[in-house]
Amino acid sequence: MEWMNRGNRAPQQTTAGGPAVHAPHGRKGSSNPIIKIITVGLLFSATALIVALCAYLVLGGGNASNEKKFVDSSKMQAVFLNGGQVYFGKLKDLNKNYLRVSDIYYLRVNQQVQPNQQNNGQAQQNDISLVKLGCELHGPQDEMLINREQVIFWENLKDDGQVAVAVKKYISENPNGQQCATNNNNQNNPATGNTNQNTNTNTNTNNR
Repeated sequence: MEWMNRGNRAPQQTTAGGPAVHAPHGRKGSSNPIIKIITVGLLFSATALIVALCAYLVLGGGNASNEKKFVDSSKMQAVFLNGGQVYFGKLKDLNKNYLRVSDIYYLRVNQQVQPNQQNNGQAQQNDISLVKLGCELHGPQDEMLINREQVIFWENLKDDGQVAVAVKKYISENPNGQQCATNNNNQNNPATGNTNQNTNTNTNTNNR
């Protein structure tokens, strides 16, 4: 019965001059669980990164696209700088590098050389003027690019505020725009007088 047993055996492959080699059994596709975990983790991280990036761009992170909608173009804005200087005007453009302002005014403190005898030795308030930019010695244009790093904050101004009211009065009394004085002693054209208690608009050039 040996020939029957031989018939049931799996065929063997032989090589010349070597032992018989059994044919390898077919293997199903195998997967490493560690590789699966790493792949899933990478996919999750990539998805989270894409979602975060989209939210960053939509919400205006890193740029001023979302900040621009707070600018009220019908009103004036005040821009406060690190050194204490404040500029009033129309905020036309802003981004992460600079703010562009036009129709600019700024405050100037007029110090009296001699004390006022009417105060009887009491401390007197500063005489603050609102000056229209443009008649300074260096002759600047009525536009300014302010370094973003120097800006503390900016805000819209009310129409009935002292600055806005003084500017409107100055514009109405100077329909032809700013007229710079030819006298070297007159460098600025103030828009207002003393702003401590009132806002008297001075339409003449500033006599220092």
